[in-house]
Amino acid sequence: MQTENRSNVEFIPQFQKAFYHPRYWGVWLGAGVMAGMGYVPTWIRDPFLGSLGKLVGKYAGSARRRARINLLYCMPELTEEAREAIIDQMFATAPQSMILMAELACRAPEKVQQRVRWHGQEVIDNLRAEGKNIIFLVPHGWAVDIPAMLMAADGQPMAAMFHNQSNALVDYLWNTVRRRFGGRMHARNDGIKPFISSVRQGYWGYYLPDQDHGAEHSEFVDFFATYKATLPAVGRLMKVCRASIVPLFPVYNGDESRLDIYVRPPMDDLATADDPRIARRMNEEVENLVRPNPEQYTWILKLLKTRKPGEKEPYSRDELYPRKKS
Repeated sequence: MQTENRSNVEFIPQFQKAFYHPRYWGVWLGAGVMAGMGYVPTWIRDPFLGSLGKLVGKYAGSARRRARINLLYCMPELTEEAREAIIDQMFATAPQSMILMAELACRAPEKVQQRVRWHGQEVIDNLRAEGKNIIFLVPHGWAVDIPAMLMAADGQPMAAMFHNQSNALVDYLWNTVRRRFGGRMHARNDGIKPFISSVRQGYWGYYLPDQDHGAEHSEFVDFFATYKATLPAVGRLMKVCRASIVPLFPVYNGDESRLDIYVRPPMDDLATADDPRIARRMNEEVENLVRPNPEQYTWILKLLKTRKPGEKEPYSRDELYPRKKS
């Protein structure tokens, strides 16, 4: 792990001389290719990236299996063919969204902003006019970081929590890109207090609600057609930060090279809800945002890892999409 500048205010990624070592040359090469692709016209790059993503997805054994299992549990009403189509399009969307972020990292933000459409912008404008603190509830989409970067580019201070990447150079580059237009990054292993402090100071918070944090502090509540161990944290954050919780989800349209950002009304009903209700409302908003565009969601994550006592974890069920033997 890289040497980091940590304080009770924020995390600041630090460059190391070790990053010149040959073991990092592959990362540098990949980063250079991504940066270069950010300058390629979208009408050329998006069809290419979509086709490349689908091809890679065909051979992404473990990742594709996790996506298949997640969709089997979450959307069993769909045919196998329909779920496979969602997965194919998900793998197409992933590189398109990543290169959009690379473009935003390397070029003037206006280049990207002209291809962005906000849906529900009035929700944000009204809360801003009222002087309200805001925490955005943002499901894990492939373009998840881009709305926060765009708001920061417009001058709005942003604060987000994140997990460190295992590769130190990847961690440095990714978080440097996220901080390009300002804002604060808070590492999860530093606790939640720095994030709370930033929101109370007027930074708009960015919270991802769909990670699996285990059973100890979570509630088992409905999630699409199954259930999920869900941490009801936004209810507490809403109170201690005196903030409105606003669901938001970015959708990248590769056919039109456009990013649509959907904003839903604030979750004011959380103020008097108990933990099970808060957890269910969080998942309900994830469903509301994801269901119209399921290919945008990162179905490759172990979303359903924590199960109720006596129930086997889905990803260890060998009878589900058996792994091919070498």
